Amino acid sequence: MKPAEKQIPESPSMSEDLVLRQEENGVVTLTLNRPKQFNALSEAMLTKLQQELDSIANNETLRLVILQGAGKVFCAGHDLKEMIANRKEEYYQTLFLQCSKMMMTLNQMPQPIIARVHGIATAAGCQLVAACDLAVAAEGTRFATSGINVGLFCSTPAVPVSRNISRKRAMELLLTGDFIDADTALNWGLLNRVAPLDKLDEETQKLADAILSKSSVAVFTGKKMFYKQLEHKMEDAYAYAGEIMACNMMTEDVSEGVDAFINKRQAVWKGR
Repeated sequence: MKPAEKQIPESPSMSEDLVLRQEENGVVTLTLNRPKQFNALSEAMLTKLQQELDSIANNETLRLVILQGAGKVFCAGHDLKEMIANRKEEYYQTLFLQCSKMMMTLNQMPQPIIARVHGIATAAGCQLVAACDLAVAAEGTRFATSGINVGLFCSTPAVPVSRNISRKRAMELLLTGDFIDADTALNWGLLNRVAPLDKLDEETQKLADAILSKSSVAVFTGKKMFYKQLEHKMEDAYAYAGEIMACNMMTEDVSEGVDAFINKRQAVWKGR
């Protein structure tokens, strides 16, 4: 059995088990749990994932989220069988709005989200990787926005993908539906790190630990600022960033951090 399969449980995909949740030392691991369906994003899974993200966002003791998939792959996108069984435009609009809300929640919640990716991440699965703040993938993982192969342009996946990689590379993915490997995804900017499959947990944890060692006030403030400033033209972005930085300077953690730096000691962060 492969290491990724050994470490991630594969309980039956009943409603309450569609997304597994584990907490340890302020880190929440969410596991997409439809392994037999390659963790396809059904309506029920999207609902459950939204509930979990909302719960985490409102919990001040939780500092970081790791998102992964059970079984052989990370996520194969939307549940096509479910979609084809409901051929109504109103249904599709509601479904894609539901999915888009969940994807935006990943950016809007204060805690950083790390995607731990293995196997494949296709269509909305690739969108999910792009929507996370950070991503670590196993060697051999493949990525695609493959809707074009069944006559469907991956319009909603295009939103975060085009905000991760250059326009021409994004269009190549979207117009060809071809797979790219993990090294290419890293080079293009879709990933932060690539590791051997048996080192994937270790590499993900290294990235998590680097963030957890920092002031949660600075991390949460910075994440919100980062995505907000992207919505503005440069002059307005600088004005907004200046306001946020001035407020950040007034926090106890900055006083503590500067004092620790000057006195060459370890900072003791106060938290939110």
